[in-house]
Amino acid sequence: MIETQTPKSKRPASVRKAVVPRLFFLDASGGRIVSVNPDGSDKKVIVTAAGPIPDGIVVDAEAGHIYWTNMGNPSKNDGSIERVDLDGKNRITVIPEGGTFTPKQLHLEKESSKLYWCDREGMRVMRSNLDGSKIETLVDTSQGDPRPGPDLKKWCVGIAVDTDRGQFYWTQKGPDNAGVGRIFRANTEIPKGETAANRSDIEVLFEGLPEPIDLELDLKNRLIYWTDRGNPPTGNSVSRAPMDADFKKRPPHDIVVTDLMEGIGIALDLAGNRMFVTDLAGDIYSARLDGSGKKVVLAAQGNLTGIAYAETPNNRK
Repeated sequence: MIETQTPKSKRPASVRKAVVPRLFFLDASGGRIVSVNPDGSDKKVIVTAAGPIPDGIVVDAEAGHIYWTNMGNPSKNDGSIERVDLDGKNRITVIPEGGTFTPKQLHLEKESSKLYWCDREGMRVMRSNLDGSKIETLVDTSQGDPRPGPDLKKWCVGIAVDTDRGQFYWTQKGPDNAGVGRIFRANTEIPKGETAANRSDIEVLFEGLPEPIDLELDLKNRLIYWTDRGNPPTGNSVSRAPMDADFKKRPPHDIVVTDLMEGIGIALDLAGNRMFVTDLAGDIYSARLDGSGKKVVLAAQGNLTGIAYAETPNNRK
């Protein structure tokens, strides 16, 4: 997840010197939130017992907060979203257990002060205010199915928001290795007179993907990035594609990173021309935005899910 804040070039020199880049990632197996430098050094455990099954993470560096999703038990309606300060203090519940079914990737939209997330077994795309009030369902893919959803093709996983165009993107992964994953797009506001279950503005951008998981957007260059699980050669990868292509023609996408072990989280450092990716094998990788220069930042850290890049206040004396 990209942490939203004032661009570097627009910050006073004193402010630029007062921040340090950090990665924040989730270990689902260990129930931890961990922070490291982008080169993997200075590892710090921010939160223990962060579960059950923490999955999506975003950082609001300006406000000093970390938000994350807990999937809970996928067969029960007990998902939640929590928040903690950057130093691990003042932990609070934002969305209580049962406010969402199994929340996955999380997106912080600062302009409207909203949290967006995908609800996997709940078969929904949802949002709320940053304090957890005004929970809304933006997309309901259930078509009347009970929750937890029995049809994996309806499971919503990854989420990203295009603030420039007032649209959001999400993934539906499908069954393991089935090659029926899809990426969709819709407006951030439901068309007048329609509902989350019958809205007419949903576009299918890509079909036949291995298992698309998390999403990120490069709004300046109008590119969409996503991780894929599933078998090689097209799975366990990172892909990117133009956001403004003619998707009715089903344009091809570029696979820029391969050889992941069940790829999950992705975060972009656009100013630094680099991405960071996690996989369930416990590794964090970095690469340039074109996929070149791939290297391991950390290995064997548990079962890793979400990751965020942020420039945080430098509090060291």
